[in-house]
Amino acid sequence: MDVLINVVVALHIIGIASLLGGFLTQMKAVGEGTARFGPAMLHGALTMLVTGIALVGRNQADDQAVNNVKIGIKLALLVVILALVYVKRDEEKVDKGAFMAVGGLTVVNIFIATVWT
Repeated sequence: MDVLINVVVALHIIGIASLLGGFLTQMKAVGEGTARFGPAMLHGALTMLVTGIALVGRNQADDQAVNNVKIGIKLALLVVILALVYVKRDEEKVDKGAFMAVGGLTVVNIFIATVWT
């Protein structure tokens, strides 16, 4: 069972990397006004959602302590990220504010996961 949990954690990190990597690779395009949400960003966010739910569900099923406030905030941020990326995924150009919001919320989500203990 530990191997399965470690695989799910690895997939969660890959999802984060995909979302943040998609954002960071387009920083030059943001300055030019041609940034867009790529498929990797959407798939990364969806991977984060599915694996995050699996990890929390496994912890709760195993009667381990789960910080529901932390998880709720992380989920809310991810829902906003998913909504922005999903709605604007087909646009040729995404406005700078929406694009920067996705990057900023992703970084905040990472810091909540790692710093909040």
